[in-house]
Amino acid sequence: MKLVKIAGVFMVFAISIVSNAQSDKNGTAKSNQQESSDFFVEQFSDIKVLRYQIPGWQNLTLKEQQLVYYLTQAGNSGRDIMWDQHYKYNLTIRKALENIYQNYKGDKNDGDWKNFEIYLKRVWFSNGIHHHYSTEKIKPDFSIAYFNTLLKATKTNLSPKIVEILFNDVDSKRVNLDASKGLLEGSAINFYEKGITQKEVEAFYATKKSPDPKKPYSFGLNSKLVRNANGQLEEKVWKSGGMYGPAIDKIIYWLEKAQKVAENKNQGDAIGLLIKYYKTGDLKTWDDYNIAWLQATEGNIDYINSFIEVYNDPLGYRGSYEGIVQIKDFDMSKKMEVVSKNAQWFEDNSPLAPEHKKKNVVGVSYKTVVVAGESGDSSPSTPIGVNLPNADWIRAEHGSKSVSLGNIIDAYSKVGGKGRLQEFANDAEEIRLAEKYAELGSKLHTSLHEVVGHASGQINPGVGTPKETLKNYSSTLEEGRADLVGLYYLYNPKIQEIGLVDNWKELGTQCYDSYIRNGLMTQLVRLELGANIEEAHMRNRQWVSAWVFEKGKKDNVIEKITRDGKTYFNITDYDKLHDLFGQLLKEVQRIKSEGDFEAGKALVENYGVKVDQKIHAEILERNKQFPDAPYSGFVNPVLVPKLNAKGEIISIAIQQPKTFAEQMLNYSKIYGFLPLEN
Repeated sequence: MKLVKIAGVFMVFAISIVSNAQSDKNGTAKSNQQESSDFFVEQFSDIKVLRYQIPGWQNLTLKEQQLVYYLTQAGNSGRDIMWDQHYKYNLTIRKALENIYQNYKGDKNDGDWKNFEIYLKRVWFSNGIHHHYSTEKIKPDFSIAYFNTLLKATKTNLSPKIVEILFNDVDSKRVNLDASKGLLEGSAINFYEKGITQKEVEAFYATKKSPDPKKPYSFGLNSKLVRNANGQLEEKVWKSGGMYGPAIDKIIYWLEKAQKVAENKNQGDAIGLLIKYYKTGDLKTWDDYNIAWLQATEGNIDYINSFIEVYNDPLGYRGSYEGIVQIKDFDMSKKMEVVSKNAQWFEDNSPLAPEHKKKNVVGVSYKTVVVAGESGDSSPSTPIGVNLPNADWIRAEHGSKSVSLGNIIDAYSKVGGKGRLQEFANDAEEIRLAEKYAELGSKLHTSLHEVVGHASGQINPGVGTPKETLKNYSSTLEEGRADLVGLYYLYNPKIQEIGLVDNWKELGTQCYDSYIRNGLMTQLVRLELGANIEEAHMRNRQWVSAWVFEKGKKDNVIEKITRDGKTYFNITDYDKLHDLFGQLLKEVQRIKSEGDFEAGKALVENYGVKVDQKIHAEILERNKQFPDAPYSGFVNPVLVPKLNAKGEIISIAIQQPKTFAEQMLNYSKIYGFLPLEN
């Protein structure tokens, strides 16, 4: 479970406002701008592309650098899997767009050409033709007639049917969560063959049983569901020799090299099980791998690789391909270890019903890491924190690994936006506390969300997994539940007692201000006027904020203020808001523990989907003064090995891409292992 599109907006806004509030106050904007030049690549449409550094690279041994290099190559080798998962025509479209981009000899100062370039960059950033966050289809700002002239001028082949799709409303959403439109019928994601219904999918998986019901397999995680020649449903498994086989074979090739330079036996054994999983597609092997990966805690290098997060599946079965390669940040990890050491205290003192608390919270590890490479679902748009594995029974018995991506967060802090705090904060006290505590508060919320939140609570005996019981609401309910755990403990003297902060009340106050401001207002800059909220993490921030706002009306816990035609939210009683967060946390855990679909649906639909259109229009208008794009992502540093006469790696240098286009074109050339249709 990754914190990107979870508290990612919350953290980016918080870091941005701290950086800019200080620069405005101290008159150091110029020096900040110079410092950010190493991190900023370019901005287009609603997107800002950044670089991240790999501090400490020179301190790694050559063997460790080789391990990082091989794991990064393995991650990149599966890049096109993500493109094809997102939409069945994405690889065909990308090839055509890139051919035009590289071969067009016409007027490149023309406005239509500029719009074509922006469209291609947006497609690159989203790993396909649907927006990486909203999942709405990206519409070109040029005509179909102009596009056809580009096709002709560059002798690019693209079927008229696909050309039409780029400009019409067919397959308009990659992930549709509006059940009234049909969760599968309204989704363009390439996880299910067209015509298969939700009812059929649920019936298909209802027949699949795990040998041990207490250790359920992650059915559907690594396959596409299709009809066979007899009209029956069957899985096309993503494995060597199966669907995506050519790319998976390359992943295996690099993992086998990585296994040979593993830092220790446990790490090597885990990589071996991942290789076996890719070769067989066996879900029991996937569970064995996750347990082995959890036990491989020694060493300086770690990684994430495979089909993992299910946010892109409206039914919550299928995992998107992703890879992250990471190096320990020893100093920050030591500072944050205190959170995981106190995980049992947090569980014991939570507002959950006694029967929903874990008696023994095991194996929670938390580290701050330095990212060395990202791919698939983690690139270019990246998490800022990750907590894995996702299987509840493995987490309960064996624990989890939580990481905060320190150099990603650092890169965000160098290129923050300007002035949003002053625009949307209610008063000078909010601004003062944000200047002092926003960055620390965001980091603590991340760690509490990941380490304590996702590790907390337990499902009642006999109740199915959340994807079975809570269905299309499971992701947003789980992320909201973890957010609530963090919110409940951010305003608690315990975090000062264990040395995480010098003033728990001021930090908690700031975090509550920021969360409500973002959940009810500032995150709306990411939506077009008139749209509902469909992305799971945006939903969770709104339903959490809107629920406590409504429930606190009787005591005026949060007041809505209009001043000079502008809306603000002012928290009047932080103690009562803390209690409301606790009440909501208890209820959401009950929903998960009991598998109460109707209650979960009511919570999300009543509070997390509809947008106050008047406030939305106002927020968009107020936000026009800020030139910063609302979304950020990254190019990856390029690891370049130097070989001796025997072909052995003797050193590995880091090179930064000069442009976004350079990296995207190189990736297509180097890692284009899949056929255009799979």
